[in-house]
Amino acid sequence: MLPWRRLLRPFAVLTLAAAALVAPTGAAQAASAPTSGWNNWSCKPSAAHPRPVVLVHGTFGNSVDNWLGFAPYLVNRGYCVYSLDYGQLPGVPFFNGLGPIDKSAGQLDVFVDKVLASTGAAKADIVGHSQGGMMPRYYLKFLGGAAKVNALVGLAPDNHGTTLLGLTQLLPYFPGAGDLISTATPGLADQIAGSPFQNKLNEGGDTVPGVQYTVIATRYDEVVTPYRTQFLDGPNVRNVLLQDLCGLDLSEHVAIGLTDRIAWHEALNALDPAHAERTTCASVFS
Repeated sequence: MLPWRRLLRPFAVLTLAAAALVAPTGAAQAASAPTSGWNNWSCKPSAAHPRPVVLVHGTFGNSVDNWLGFAPYLVNRGYCVYSLDYGQLPGVPFFNGLGPIDKSAGQLDVFVDKVLASTGAAKADIVGHSQGGMMPRYYLKFLGGAAKVNALVGLAPDNHGTTLLGLTQLLPYFPGAGDLISTATPGLADQIAGSPFQNKLNEGGDTVPGVQYTVIATRYDEVVTPYRTQFLDGPNVRNVLLQDLCGLDLSEHVAIGLTDRIAWHEALNALDPAHAERTTCASVFS
């Protein structure tokens, strides 16, 4: 194998693994699919569900494809639901979440303000998949988001970065590969365990007061590894392993956000803990 190909191989593997976050409906879907009741700017929260829900997609995702299942699931249960695009790179359509994560958190800040102004609500709840479950923690911790958010629910969030099954630990052996990732896709570089971004995010504690955190993970996650690094530590945290709720659940990283109704049911419990119902394998029918 030519030396330059050996150099780029780890970058290619990282990119392909992150691309697993794209919904199977395809990029073209994002441009044309209706949002089936969500992003309805005339929606007013009900007394039963007084907080709007902001959905935050994962790396290589977008505001439509990531939520074709879960957004209608919430809308049909009476929630005002909104989703945003963030982390866009110039000349890269549809595939988002690739820009610097601190800048993406600033986009979330602006979007939450827009949602609160539109709905008249004092606070919102956030549900995010993968990077979308981790990035809001920066918003909460450094951009004043804690005053505007009641709960953060992460579906397979890379809260402490990822080694991608140890592949990122090979980067020091390939001079220039880390710089290439940082330059081309800083949003990927920020998600590597031990990156400057991860160190800043987690220094001084995982959580901030006043926000309820829920992490929903699967032991079969092949992107955020080891899967237990997704869990948070704090007095206002609930860490959930899907297989503790249903041993038959075989969902991996993508499915937990796109199709897993057991994960969705547990997320629903986190949004409305006063009316929570026990999540089991039967929750797939709820």
